[in-house]
Amino acid sequence: MKPTFKANPIQVQVPATSANLGPGFDSFGLAFGMYDRYVAQILDEPGLDIDVTGEGAEDVPRTDKNLLVKAMYKGFDFLGGKPKGVAVRALNVIPHGRRLGSSASAIVGGLSLARALVLTGSDKMSDEKLLQIATEMEGHPDNVAAALYGGATIAWLEGGVGRATPITVNHRINAVAFIPESAVATSSARKMLPDEVLYRDATANIARSALMVEALSNKPEFLYEATQDLIHQEFRKSAMPKSFALVQKLR
Repeated sequence: MKPTFKANPIQVQVPATSANLGPGFDSFGLAFGMYDRYVAQILDEPGLDIDVTGEGAEDVPRTDKNLLVKAMYKGFDFLGGKPKGVAVRALNVIPHGRRLGSSASAIVGGLSLARALVLTGSDKMSDEKLLQIATEMEGHPDNVAAALYGGATIAWLEGGVGRATPITVNHRINAVAFIPESAVATSSARKMLPDEVLYRDATANIARSALMVEALSNKPEFLYEATQDLIHQEFRKSAMPKSFALVQKLR
């Protein structure tokens, strides 16, 4: 049965995120106080009316190839069917291709808009189901989990399905984002990772991942030890040399 759509415009805001925190590759995510804002309204006439302003506006398609629109349509399909037409406005603040989760924001934003625009959307699409669909689109759950739940999150795949749980962030912790000048595609960065890692490096990362949970929640004094990584940062330094150099300098 085709869903009933709400007539009023819906607005959502979705935070920038950082993932792969220290040893938590494809697992730990953190949301920042930097938001992309999206507005959508159902139209009586067929078609897509989309406008984008802000970061990356000149490069973002104004068609159904737009990632925000793709996610919205994916959500509508899950909820029973697309409307005749939809108007979408996006104000982008998150830089694109700078490891701040711009794609995760668009995916979570589009799915959230679809859910909010359908009368029974919240009943049919839980946060858990939204995360699953977002993970399918993104390919990994860490950024989309933090974008959805905010704060810090631990995400994982269970039988290929995205799962996540929030972590309480200690009030003494503040985040500062150093944004690189050049963009790096996630797909390119992931291709630089090895198929295998040394046993000793894997066990060291496992121990530090466990420590990271305690450091984020209760004991920030352990953040220095908890954020040390041996399985992904070194391998990708040639793709982001200035960022890697800054990390080394700060440590």
